[in-house]
Parts: sequence; C-alpha cells; structure tokens
Amino acid sequence: MTSRHTTTGSGARTLDPAAPILHSETVQWALAILTIVAYLTLPIGSASFEELLPTLLVGLVYAALAIFGFRFVQARSVWWRVSYVGVQLLLGFVVFALSGAAVGAVLLLVVLVSQSVLLLPLTGAVVVATLIPLAHLGMQWPHLLREALGTLAVTTFTLVVTELLVRERKARAELAEAHERLRGYAAQAEQLATIQERNRLARDIHDGVGHHLTVVQMLLQAARAMIGTADPERLDSMLAKAHSQSGQALAEVRRSVAALREPRPTLPDSLQTLAVEATLAGVPTRLEVLGSPRAVRAEIDESLFRAAQEGLTNVRKHADATETTLVLDYRDAHQLRLEVRDDGRGFSEQLQAGFGLTGVRERMASLGGRMSLGAAGEKGLTLVVEVRDDGPRADR
Repeated sequence: MTSRHTTTGSGARTLDPAAPILHSETVQWALAILTIVAYLTLPIGSASFEELLPTLLVGLVYAALAIFGFRFVQARSVWWRVSYVGVQLLLGFVVFALSGAAVGAVLLLVVLVSQSVLLLPLTGAVVVATLIPLAHLGMQWPHLLREALGTLAVTTFTLVVTELLVRERKARAELAEAHERLRGYAAQAEQLATIQERNRLARDIHDGVGHHLTVVQMLLQAARAMIGTADPERLDSMLAKAHSQSGQALAEVRRSVAALREPRPTLPDSLQTLAVEATLAGVPTRLEVLGSPRAVRAEIDESLFRAAQEGLTNVRKHADATETTLVLDYRDAHQLRLEVRDDGRGFSEQLQAGFGLTGVRERMASLGGRMSLGAAGEKGLTLVVEVRDDGPRADR
C-alpha cells in the first residue's frame, strides 16, 4: 500500500493522514483476478438456465463494480467508499439469493471483505464481515447455523489476513519515510557543521592573523613616517617588531591549516604548547590543570585558547614578568575557568588601551561568560575568563 506524501522544507516527505489511500497495482490486480474467478464459478450450484441467466447478469454488474468501481472510489472521500461498499453488499446478497448460495457468490462477498478493509476504517470492515453471514437467513435452521458460521469464519479469516497485510505495508511505508527523514536530518546536520566550522575559521583568522597583520600595518606606517628622521635605532626596533608580528601571523595560518588537516589537540595540550612557546620567548611559563579534563563545545575550547594566547602576549609585551602561570580549572561540572597569572608590573595604560582584551571580552560575552582583570598578590596581574558549559559537548 502506498500513500500520498507532502514535502517539508527540508526535502523529506511525510505521510498526509487526510489524503486518500491509493493501493498498489499488485493489490488491485489480485482482487480483480479473485473477482473474475469468483464470477466464473457462479454457474456451479445453479439448477437451471432461468436461474443462471439473472445470476450471471447481476454478478457481471457486481464484478465490474468490484474491478473498476474499486479503482475509482479508493481515491475519493470516505462517503464514496461507504456508498460503494453498501451497493456491493446489496448486490452481493442478490447474487447469493439468485445463485442458490453458490460458492462463487460467497467468494464475491469475500472479495468485498478485503476491499472493505482497504477502503474503510477497521470498525467498518468488521461490520461488513459480520453482516455477510446474514445472507443465509432464508435457509432452514440447522443449515442456517452451519452455513452462517462457516461463512463467518471465512470472512473473519479474510478480514484478519487483509488487515495484517495492510499493516505490514503501512509499516514498510513508515519505515521508508523514517529513513528518508533521517537522511534529510543527516544532510542538515552536515550543513550546520560546515557552517559552524566556517564561522570558527573566520573567527580564528580575524582574532589571530587579523590582529597580527593590523599591528604589522601600524608599525610599517610608523616606520615609513620615520624614514627621513635621524633615529635609526627606533626605526630598526619598529621593523623588528613588524617582522616578529608577521612571523606570528604565519604561525597562525599554519595552525589553522593543521587544524583542517588533522584532529585538533585537546585544550590542555594546546595550552601546554602555548606555555612552551612563551618560555622560549623569554618568560618562563607553566600550566596547571585542576580537576579532570573533559570535552567541551568547540567554540568554548577555541575562546579559552584565544584568551590564553592574548594573555601571554600581553605579559610578554607589557608586564616585564619573570614567571607566568596558566591555570585551567575543570572542577565545576558546569563551568570552565582559565587564569593567566604573572608577577610583572600589574596594570598599565598600554594594556588597558589594547584591542586584544576587548576581543577576549566580546568572545566571552557571546558565549554567556565573562572576563576580568585583577591583582596577582603584591605585584603582577591575573586575567580570568569564565564560561558555562551546559550545552551539548563535542570532541575536538
């Protein structure tokens, strides 16, 4: 059995319960063949030609309706289908009476039971199967009981078998629809993952490469303005800083490309790499991990990494620190905390005027987190970022 479908915005088709049911060609041909066989057996049981002729004529009308009328009404409203079953039930009783309860007449009524299951609600089909044995009411009592019970058994068996076939076909149609819907969901999930990855890369380029290239541009502009002056040492210092910033931009590009080619490292591993790089740059840095590391959403992972990167960059540029500590705290099951502590000079105007911390604060705000700066003991500074992780997690 096949059903009419509607198409959703995602491209998946869904069953429309209000649409009329169209049964497969196989079902229609099977019922048509059974109807023809039943009609051809009508002469069996007829006592004379006078009885046979009207039986065949009415039976022919019944058979024509059973073959062609069924195809017509199955696509119409329920009232068309109820009317069809009522007319066929009446004609079937007439054929049964004219043929003298011939086997062919019983078979024609059995066809009607199958059609009733396909056209009507189950309750309506049960009513039809129960009414058919009443065709024996004109018989003598002993024969009436035997024949009626036999016919009831046949109609009940036909009803049950047809209903099981209908349910099996419906289950297969629903299963196919569910598979199609799942394919649509998988395509949507893949598209969403692609968009999220593009957005992540865009943020990486903006916050990483974009930051370094902006600094390079500013340094080169300042250097060009000083070319005509007699301060070569300052000019050389600016060019050296520009060279350093361009190298960091190149490193960011390589990191992004590596992230596309291979699985990204965990956040503790990424922070350990930052600590090693900061140590090699002249500021001894160590990493402390509190609690048990766990997988978090990719955007949280990336934002904490960027915050640590910005914090270490500020320590190297402005703090004059002798030691830096990165603290990654997993102890709260619903919140992550990252600290960048140094023993340097503390607050400075250059630090507060920079764009890097503004970017970190905006990243945290977009995730529902926060960023703060505070003193680290008697001297030094602590950058703290905190963000909740209540959403679905994704392995890096």
